[in-house]
Amino acid sequence: MVHAVLFDLDGTLVDSERQYSEALARALRAGQGIEITQDDRDFCVGRSWVAIHAHLAARYPALAWDRDQVIAATAAASRELFAREGVWELPGARAAVARFADRRRGLVTGSSRAEAGHMLELLGLAGAFAVRLCAEDVPRSKPAPDGYRQACQALGVEPARTLVVEDSAAGVAAGRAAGCAVVAVRAGNFAGHDQSAAHHVIDTLDELTPELARAVAEAAGAR
Repeated sequence: MVHAVLFDLDGTLVDSERQYSEALARALRAGQGIEITQDDRDFCVGRSWVAIHAHLAARYPALAWDRDQVIAATAAASRELFAREGVWELPGARAAVARFADRRRGLVTGSSRAEAGHMLELLGLAGAFAVRLCAEDVPRSKPAPDGYRQACQALGVEPARTLVVEDSAAGVAAGRAAGCAVVAVRAGNFAGHDQSAAHHVIDTLDELTPELARAVAEAAGAR
């Protein structure tokens, strides 16, 4: 029996990572006079703010902003982008979250609290999750298991009774290291992350049902 389902956000529920990379580029250009490269943008996809800020600080000695300042400036720029372009829900995202309304649901994301809160509002999922673990809430980002372990603890569930839904290799590794069963979703994996370490891979969230969750958890426990 799966008692809880923990969802990643960007690349799993919503196609937002490329817009966030653009927002970051605009924020750094306007506020720091730094022009990031396409490689920098690609690096940001699927990674948390902990990793992103460390990468930028190593690449650009002129960066004077700390992580919180980069997050705040990017959040402001992203609000302008999403207001103009809208939000792109990945196939079946809201319906998949709704199918597990009788379970404990959590969100574990490398996005900041401001970004995650804004995105959930746009998706109509602001009240869907009993627990939200964001970039500021964990000492180590994915692939470390900290976020998923903390979410299980906060929800009062055993990792072995928990399903993680992810898109990135780092997220899959984090879920497995936490002791959870992991489903990877191809639909938002635009960066081509290796998802082979997941216990099961699906094309879209339309395939994510309580029956599948139970089967995956049972198979994961047998390995």
